[in-house]
Amino acid sequence: MGQKQLKRPEVLAPAGTLEKLKTAIHYGADAVYIGGDAYGLRSRAGNFSFEEMEEGVAFAKKYNAKVYVAANMVTHEGNEKGAGDFFRKLRDIGISAVIISDPALIEICSTEAPGLEIHLSTQASATNYETLEFWKEEGLERVVLAREVSMDELAEIRRHTDIQIEAFVHGAMCISYSGRCTLSNHMSMRDANRGGCSQSCRWKYELFDIPYAQEHRSLTANGDVTEEFSMSAVDMSMIEHIPDLIENGVDSLKIEGRMKSIHYVSTVSNVYKAAVDSYMADPDNYICKQEWIDELWKVAQRELSTGFYYHIPTENDQLFGARRKIPVYKFIGEVLSYDEAAGIATIRQRNHFRIGDEIEFYGPNFQHFHQTVDEMKNEEGESIDRAPNPMMILTMPVAQPVKAGDMIRKKKD
Repeated sequence: MGQKQLKRPEVLAPAGTLEKLKTAIHYGADAVYIGGDAYGLRSRAGNFSFEEMEEGVAFAKKYNAKVYVAANMVTHEGNEKGAGDFFRKLRDIGISAVIISDPALIEICSTEAPGLEIHLSTQASATNYETLEFWKEEGLERVVLAREVSMDELAEIRRHTDIQIEAFVHGAMCISYSGRCTLSNHMSMRDANRGGCSQSCRWKYELFDIPYAQEHRSLTANGDVTEEFSMSAVDMSMIEHIPDLIENGVDSLKIEGRMKSIHYVSTVSNVYKAAVDSYMADPDNYICKQEWIDELWKVAQRELSTGFYYHIPTENDQLFGARRKIPVYKFIGEVLSYDEAAGIATIRQRNHFRIGDEIEFYGPNFQHFHQTVDEMKNEEGESIDRAPNPMMILTMPVAQPVKAGDMIRKKKD
């Protein structure tokens, strides 16, 4: 190892619900970020009540993990009412930090809920070390960098400041600058900066040619344009560049996706945890394993790129035209328990599957195996040839030992 003392970064996962919080931590996340019932930016992410936060914090403590709350809305007059009480409640519940972009909320939190750590949200567009130093002087412990920061800029920022740096490493990229966008406000009357973004940039749009004083002509309908996406950025994946992130002093590797499934959260947390563990154990001989990359493609919904880290995104970093074919897997169940003597697993179905299907079991610490479904029984012990009912409980023999919390997926038909 070189002269530089490397610091282990935390793997920070999204948790839209209590189930996702537990899944993320079970699959290796060192910390999760959630939304409360107020001041957040994901009104449909299954935001947490105070009781759920208490349960989440208690669960996280058992695993030495942290829970952060996103309170990153832009406050108009009156929106800030009650924020002091809200932040005090979070502090008393045991939330480790709040993620804020609005200076008014930062001021309210630091004066009315002392002791609650504040992280600057990516919405605040921090792109240089003077900005980070400013927020450090204001008492903030961490800054989530703007997603537009390059790796060279990140290295320069780290050279000049010792405040904690959090950087996005995986997930959806907003087409606008640091998520400051009003497209959703115009298209669907939902305020993107106050929790309602309807992701209008991801919609398909028709493109029209309107010659002077003539009828307009659709370019998409006439086959002149192959795909109707105009502004849809591909997703980010930095799995192949973990050494760059760690060597340049990133303290927290942030995964995007509070709206995503437990299949996504478990897979992505598992992969980044494995990569960080592997690099920290032996930096000099570290290799990015192909199996990690393959694993991420199993939950990919779009193409993957490195965002702004190594170049300004071009049309190749947006969805235009035909896509590369990607194998799409669906999440079909989770293991509830395992009878070691009989080699039988009890499973809760999450998607339809049947006898003869090739399925894959996976669990924390990158445990994997494939098998064919040869037999299944329902709760009454009767043999069945398929599992069609959502959340139904069934048993089946498994080829290798499994544990409660392991997941099952299969390639989509």
